[in-house]
Amino acid sequence: MLLLVPQVQSQQLRFNKTQVDQGYNFQYQWLDHGNSKQALNFTLSEEGLFNRFRQFKTYQSSYAQKTILRRIKKAMQQEPISGVQIRYKQHQHHFFIEVNGIDKVKVDQAYQRLNELEDEITQQYFKETYYQAFTNYDQVSGVKVDHVSIANHSVEDLKSLKSLILEHVSIQNIRQVSNYVLAFVQSIPYSTLESRLTSSGAGFNPPLQVLWENQGDCDSKMTLTAALLRALMPRIKMALIYIDNHAFIGINIPAKSGEISIMHNNVSYLLAEPTGPALLPLGTLAPESELAINQGHYIAQDYHEVLSENIMAK
Repeated sequence: MLLLVPQVQSQQLRFNKTQVDQGYNFQYQWLDHGNSKQALNFTLSEEGLFNRFRQFKTYQSSYAQKTILRRIKKAMQQEPISGVQIRYKQHQHHFFIEVNGIDKVKVDQAYQRLNELEDEITQQYFKETYYQAFTNYDQVSGVKVDHVSIANHSVEDLKSLKSLILEHVSIQNIRQVSNYVLAFVQSIPYSTLESRLTSSGAGFNPPLQVLWENQGDCDSKMTLTAALLRALMPRIKMALIYIDNHAFIGINIPAKSGEISIMHNNVSYLLAEPTGPALLPLGTLAPESELAINQGHYIAQDYHEVLSENIMAK
């Protein structure tokens, strides 16, 4: 049974950004879950705003295959496999590798080595470009934005907000902190999500870009929420929850009666909707999201990492 709750719409009262010596100053005002006015005034650096994700672009399968194939060829030139001939071929937009040789054992070993090398190079390419292989609950596979990596690499730029937010809520009260961040992100205007597996990342904004443009789709606003919470609470366990055409977040907080939670990898997560425009507090989901959870039509991805000292070296 779905729990039907009245949904108050989020309201952003003010948004303004101005250039200053250190970067850009942002001014936000919004109404929280209790209809109280809240405000944040902070500065973000130009480096964080414009250069942090300069490697992040719309995913192009053909370009990715070419890049991966070129790296495989280079690796084979550096460490050639004796006793076989390797040919690199293209059919329309697809690339493949063919191995020929007299000794079948050597051919099989070459294919095994090439498969291992392709996996290694593909993973490295995804890491560099902030993408990852993804399979949804319907077992449809594709490539999506690596939201965990994007969130992790955004934390350093958002740390300046920690002291400002903690002027309004206590770090000892995880619920207060989480609901404050939720209401802030929910008040940011929503833009429609493109298909996660077919849009190639089009429409996704990294966290600082959401703040810059003052808008974001559900994947973008989920990632901003995760990055802010990680900046505030480095050790809190979170999960990113994906359903059809939507995404939200789970936080390792004990659920109260009537609140919605899941168990994933032996960790309990209280669920929350960062997207808006409905002002939904912790433990309350939109009806469509609750239905997907109840039917098991979701994928959860752990977000437990604490930002390491060298994560910004990328």
